[in-house]
Parts: sequence; C-alpha cells; structure tokens
Amino acid sequence: MRALGYNRRTMSNNPSPLAALADLAARAEALLKKTPAADVEKNARQFVISQLAKEGLVTRDEYEIQLRLVARAQEKLALLEAKMAALEAAAREPR
Repeated sequence: MRALGYNRRTMSNNPSPLAALADLAARAEALLKKTPAADVEKNARQFVISQLAKEGLVTRDEYEIQLRLVARAQEKLALLEAKMAALEAAAREPR
C-alpha cells in the first residue's frame, strides 16, 4: 500500500472505508491512464466496434439515435396521412 501513497497513519485519518476505497480506485485509475494499458483499452474498444460494424451491428448510441429518427418519421407520416385524408374528403364534397 505504500507504493500508492498510503500508510497506516493516512488510512486511520480517513473517516470511511468506502472513501478510502474510492480514493484508492481514483489513484489506480490515474496510474492506469499513464500506462500503455489505456492505449490497449482504447485500441481494443476500436477493434471491437470496427468488427461489429463489419457485421452490420451498431452501438447502443447509434441504435437509440435511429429509434428517435424512426419515431419522428412515423409522426410526420401520420400527420401527412391525416392531411391527405382531409384533402381527399374535401375533394369529394360537392361544391
């Protein structure tokens, strides 16, 4: 524990074990960001995304964007259908 800047004195000053764990996790994350592990994670993520794209799969964010676009298109279609029905009804009425 000494390598990460902890000793018994600093651990005893910490009021909560959860706070100590959170601090330890933050320090470990900071150390990992400074190592090649961060690059490996980034490259692995990009590789997986590219492989999924080749298979025609999309990320969750892209999927949710497409869901919103489809919902908006359906709303517009419903409005246009209603306008068209009103125009057809008006055209059928005798003048």
